[in-house]
Amino acid sequence: MKRYELVSKKRAFTLIEVMIAVMIVSIVIAALFKLRGDTNNLFTQIQQNQKYKTYTTLLLWERDYGFHKKSLNLYRFVENFTIDDDLRRELKEIKIDLKYTKLKSIDLDTQKLEVGRTDFHFQNFELYFNRVILR
Repeated sequence: MKRYELVSKKRAFTLIEVMIAVMIVSIVIAALFKLRGDTNNLFTQIQQNQKYKTYTTLLLWERDYGFHKKSLNLYRFVENFTIDDDLRRELKEIKIDLKYTKLKSIDLDTQKLEVGRTDFHFQNFELYFNRVILR
């Protein structure tokens, strides 16, 4: 008789308790997947922004870059270099719209100091540089 009492006093999980536990685990897993997706999206966006910033450094080689309001193709800056064909194709497709705005001009004795801002507009990215030039 004692053996029967021990068996009957053991308690098992009910169906409701198991369902609640499964729901909690499901919510946690869904939140982790969303977090991973958001992180991947942010990482891709940061990589793209860094790539555009790197491409704009090509313009630093040209002394008069950005002092015109025009559109240009980055490929013309590297067409004489030996580069990978994939990069060459990518640079041919990238179009940049430049807009220069003169912010301030300071007259010195014999020369003029000009402070300006060059805005770079890519397809889905914008960047600007402040420039100081002695004319």
